[in-house]
Amino acid sequence: MAPDDKNRATAAAILPLVGGAANVGSVVHCMTRLRLGLHDRTLVDEDALKALPAVMGVVDDDTYQIVLGPGTVARVTPEFEKLVEEERAAAPAATPAPAANGGATAAGTETAAGSETAAGSAPVSAEELAAQGAEIRAARKAKNATPFKLFLRKIANIFVPLIPALIGCGIIAGLNGLLINLEWLPAVTPALAAIASGFMALIAVFVGYNTAKEFGGTPILGGAVAAIIVYAGVANIDAFGQTLSPGQGGVLGALAAAALAVYVEKWCRRWVPEALDVLVTPTLTVLISGLVTIFGLMFVAGEVSSGIGTFADWLLSHGGAGAGLLLGGFFLPLVMLGLHQALIPIHTTLIEGQGYTVLLPILAMAGAGQVGAAVAVYLRLPRNESIRRTIKSSLPAGLLGVGEPLIYGVSLPLGRPFITACVGGAFGGGFVGLFNQLGDAVGSTAIGPSGWALFPLLDGSKGLGTTVAIYAGGLIVGYVVGFAATYFFGFSKDLLAEFNVSQEPAATPVPATATAATAAPTAGTPATAPAVDPEGPAPTEPKKPVGV
Repeated sequence: MAPDDKNRATAAAILPLVGGAANVGSVVHCMTRLRLGLHDRTLVDEDALKALPAVMGVVDDDTYQIVLGPGTVARVTPEFEKLVEEERAAAPAATPAPAANGGATAAGTETAAGSETAAGSAPVSAEELAAQGAEIRAARKAKNATPFKLFLRKIANIFVPLIPALIGCGIIAGLNGLLINLEWLPAVTPALAAIASGFMALIAVFVGYNTAKEFGGTPILGGAVAAIIVYAGVANIDAFGQTLSPGQGGVLGALAAAALAVYVEKWCRRWVPEALDVLVTPTLTVLISGLVTIFGLMFVAGEVSSGIGTFADWLLSHGGAGAGLLLGGFFLPLVMLGLHQALIPIHTTLIEGQGYTVLLPILAMAGAGQVGAAVAVYLRLPRNESIRRTIKSSLPAGLLGVGEPLIYGVSLPLGRPFITACVGGAFGGGFVGLFNQLGDAVGSTAIGPSGWALFPLLDGSKGLGTTVAIYAGGLIVGYVVGFAATYFFGFSKDLLAEFNVSQEPAATPVPATATAATAAPTAGTPATAPAVDPEGPAPTEPKKPVGV
């Protein structure tokens, strides 16, 4: 099958399982995930989605996210968009409707889940574990709907679209540095330097554009105000007793300038007559926001940016091992709380000012601890085929730094393995932090990738070989400690008894002549269907949470 046919086939397989084109409100993708805005999530057949060979996992967040992996998602998304458009054109009046056979309904989901349990037996399966994870996700989403966390999500939405360019330019910058060190192709390296640096030189403009778009203003006006920051002519301007420098304030200044532009623009829309709006509103928006940016925001944001870089250097040079231990250990809980989004502009500021962020390789160790913990769970539950299948299907994504399928499908619902995964991340972070303290800074030239996918983006103070070796050592430490902590301390006796149960149908002697006649009436369903719902009958008392 040709690559294009394969990608279209993947898109065609996904579309009906998310409720069809009528149920799709928006389609975007990031580095690894197809992110869908769905009108009705009860129409999603999540079990069938997870069973697709191309799908590494799903994440039910503010958008419904289907993990396809780097490269694949960028090829499948355009095909998915085409299919959505074609289906809407063919049936413009179609509206989402519940599936007749329950494939996307609650009842149908229960039936699919129950097919893995034995008649008269209800061992805890991956489906039940995933249900626990879904409940935790829902609770987390409710808690994250605070004004502060919604604001952080908006900030994240400003920077996430920039990640592909950061990755591409970061890899080119690393390749250029390697060629310079080896003294190869001296005629080519200046061109590579220009290609790698062009985006970073103008990143403030893109941040301004996205900021205005996210906060409800005119994107091009946000970009126009942010462009002032990188304009070479600001070197002729004195503010606060000093001459401004092009780029001073960086992405933080651009973000603040564009946010101010949105406020000014909205104010103008309220007070400027409609007949004059097209002339007066953009002029006042750029003029007022531009003056405030030049004579205030550039200086303030520049001081903040310098302070962030200075603090990061001080933190890792004086308390590298301890800082790495804390950062690596607490990153997964930060992700759970939605607070990790506050780190995105910090990463970008460090990359803009120093060429790389020293925080990301340490935070990436949390994923290593998660992978090690998942392998330990796999070995500790040899009889639970359902959970082991979930782990096998999610491990490739976990190795590439996509940890949500393992977090929400395995470790978090179990309880203890989530804590032991954090322990693995802490030790991996402490390992990388220790070398930062010894003067071997390890950084990433872009944000977004993690795990093995971060190797092409590594940079540091002591050469590429040393940097790669330290990062690889941190991953190994995270894997080993996460595995050992989970294997030996991740399960109580009760937890093992509850989960380490075979899901093969129990062998019950039945006379051959009576099998067909008695099996169906007893179960009340066809012989191939489970007799007991995996969630069990309506409980008379609250169900005990898994993993406690």
